[in-house]
Amino acid sequence: MPFTIRRLTAADASAYRDVRLEGLARHPDGFGSAWEDEAEQPLAWFEQRIVNAAVFGGFLNNESELAGVAGLMVPQGAKQRHKGVLMGMYVRPAARGTGMALALVQTVLSHARTVVEEVQLTVAPHNEAAQRLYRSVGFVEYAREPRSLKIDGKYHESVLMTLPFEPVV
Repeated sequence: MPFTIRRLTAADASAYRDVRLEGLARHPDGFGSAWEDEAEQPLAWFEQRIVNAAVFGGFLNNESELAGVAGLMVPQGAKQRHKGVLMGMYVRPAARGTGMALALVQTVLSHARTVVEEVQLTVAPHNEAAQRLYRSVGFVEYAREPRSLKIDGKYHESVLMTLPFEPVV
């Protein structure tokens, strides 16, 4: 199944919103954001998210169907802008197993190497496929955050991973 990867623009906001909300609904413990919070946001909010972060999309069928997304968010503060956060990673079931997830991560990392010294991410401990993917490109676990998320009254742990581009001195 061929696919293409490209950086999203404000014109992709509606398709991005659909994929983002699907991910939040299907995997609430896989994201720090809640479906309830983002579902009520106007389309302009999703446009701003695309514009303010580097968000990439994986498309099927000659770019007619957005089937996966991942982004890089860089903090604005002077003391933290050397680190980026890989965020919002989600691939729809129809595109799983095609290599799209790896291509999205590699595209985010290629962009990240031009703007930050390190990329961090958070992943659910039971999401072994995602952890394998991240380890395959060089991420290592550096901590686990207990009670990271609270969903329906239940606490969820998060695995924190990092990929430094420069040797740590």
